[in-house]
Amino acid sequence: MSDPETTFADPFEERVLRRIPFEIVGLAVVFGLGAGLLFAPLTGLFVLAGGLFSALSFMWLKSVLAKSLPRGKARALKTGIALYALRFVLIFGVFFLIILLFPKNLIAFAAGFSAVIPVFGAEAVVALAREKSMKI
Repeated sequence: MSDPETTFADPFEERVLRRIPFEIVGLAVVFGLGAGLLFAPLTGLFVLAGGLFSALSFMWLKSVLAKSLPRGKARALKTGIALYALRFVLIFGVFFLIILLFPKNLIAFAAGFSAVIPVFGAEAVVALAREKSMKI
């Protein structure tokens, strides 16, 4: 089951937050296969890697927020800012390494990393439709 420290109030929200990383990876696989067939296999691999990195980043952010929110407000704010800054530095570092080692595949990695955007959009549409159907 779910760790009590990382459980959110609404079971629907918990299911959505648990599902998002899998949706990101699934979309990155589809994008990666398409890019691999249209451009080059290495390009498809970088799209997939970007999606995997995005899913891991989302899971880490969810975990950090779930653990720091129950704490006191001041301590949670300091911890949250520090860990978010560390997350930003790590993401920046990964992009910097790709720029140095594989500059031609930076856009492919960024496209995979951006798979989170359509996933969030689709989840927002589903949540809005659910909310409207519950009000009727």
